[in-house]
Amino acid sequence: MIPLTGSSTSGDQPHPIFVVAEEDYGQWKAAQDTRVQNWLDSRGFRPNANAWSALPGEGGALTGVLVVANETPSMFQLAELASMLPAKPFRVATNVSEPTLAQWSLGWCLAGYHFGRYRKAETEARATLCVPEQVRQANSRACAATFLVRDLINTPASDMMPEHLADAARTVAAEHGARFSETVGQDLLARNYPAIHAVGRASSHEPRLIELGWGSEEHPKLTCVGKGVCFDSGGLDIKSAAGMRLMKKDMGGAAHVLGLAQWIMSEQLPVRLRVLVPAVENAVSGRSYRPGDVVATRGGSTVEIHNTDAEGRVVLGDALHEGASEQPDLLLDFATLTGAARVALGTSLPALFCNDDATARGLLESGHRQFDPLWRLPLHSPYREMLKSDVADLANAASAPYGGAITAALYLQHFVDTVNWAHIDLMGWNLEGKPGRPKGGEAMGLRAVFDYVKRRYA
Repeated sequence: MIPLTGSSTSGDQPHPIFVVAEEDYGQWKAAQDTRVQNWLDSRGFRPNANAWSALPGEGGALTGVLVVANETPSMFQLAELASMLPAKPFRVATNVSEPTLAQWSLGWCLAGYHFGRYRKAETEARATLCVPEQVRQANSRACAATFLVRDLINTPASDMMPEHLADAARTVAAEHGARFSETVGQDLLARNYPAIHAVGRASSHEPRLIELGWGSEEHPKLTCVGKGVCFDSGGLDIKSAAGMRLMKKDMGGAAHVLGLAQWIMSEQLPVRLRVLVPAVENAVSGRSYRPGDVVATRGGSTVEIHNTDAEGRVVLGDALHEGASEQPDLLLDFATLTGAARVALGTSLPALFCNDDATARGLLESGHRQFDPLWRLPLHSPYREMLKSDVADLANAASAPYGGAITAALYLQHFVDTVNWAHIDLMGWNLEGKPGRPKGGEAMGLRAVFDYVKRRYA
């Protein structure tokens, strides 16, 4: 359920939520009646950032809520309240701008997420926030896209193999009248996607390239590519048990582009959208590709496999070359690509690589605006030396352990030529829960990219 409403859905009048800055608390309190003042004093309430208190009315009935404003503005200002307040309607009584209200209500909405596929879902009613109808509709679309991303990542690999990911894409396409197609198994070789086939051939779940198309021919072409490694054992360069534990999330890039596509189509943005998802399981069997193998690619380059656990970039190479071949106005990719990006930036800050400064600035500004930050890292061309191979055009892993996120991005850049391109290397997972951001699969960079796309084309 999306816990937002355009008006009160019951006979109750919405209860006010007062958001008060710490420095304004004394003045606000002095303006309240004696009952409220005595209540706050008896509780020993301290006006620290994010502290909150229910406010009593006649007979102890709830009459409103006090929240102390976060020291740093955040869309999650009200997110904790969404799960703590009783199942009644509420409204923001403080005079704030509509953009701020929209952000706060989106944080409230995101706090309503629950992944209940494998255990009984929460059934209790939730508090609702009353907002203008246009805000409710916009935030409902944003939440639906985010919840799709979270659901896909949270689903275990047993139920999210390449064929299941294709089913999810087919459902998104059907809901919005988009075109869906897939190239599966041996057909990948027949249609010249050899790198996708090489990585995925070891699995009993056939590799595939999933494709969506939507929009009018006269609109600018936007192509989105998402890494769809549905489980990553590491291949013959097998991961440790600890390293493998969260690898159901290695299709997080695919989840992001499907969520983004759903959001773009639901908003009817004026773009000609193409989505490409190379979907594989990097498994271990007698058919596994090996360290030292030389793999062909769609673009004609040959790749020496230095490490079978650097498989994401191998499958993305084929998809990116195909996406770039049509010279789109903008080519974007999302990928849970490197641990090096997490070492550099932590788990909640995605790395942005971009070959166009204006595009990069726009994405960074949108990230700041949407409380969905990105951090740009350089496509430092001298590091291409580390991708040299003695027997092929390039290697899939660097010859030194330094700058791993950069060398991975440089590998991808090899396949995009001069097309305007941005690559987002993300975690896709919250290691711990916070209000509005539960532990588990997470959309990272999704709001930033959608905001940028909307501003660029609408």
